[in-house]
Amino acid sequence: MEHTYETSEVRSWVIIGLILAFILAKGVFAFVMVGDRGQPDWDYRAVKDVPGESPYAVYEVLPYPQHVRGSGGE
Repeated sequence: MEHTYETSEVRSWVIIGLILAFILAKGVFAFVMVGDRGQPDWDYRAVKDVPGESPYAVYEVLPYPQHVRGSGGE
């Protein structure tokens, strides 16, 4: 008993075409949703990240650079 398989070249190309269409659709979807659209139109300027200089600092600025409390920075 010998097995014989029906081959369909058209069916094979249709399957390959569907796989390619799926890959291309996924790529286009990713490009549209995540793609780089260039520089944003807003400008935050330089944000100071030193806690004593930032306007968003949690602590109030101390009068002496040693960051100690008391009279004269003691």
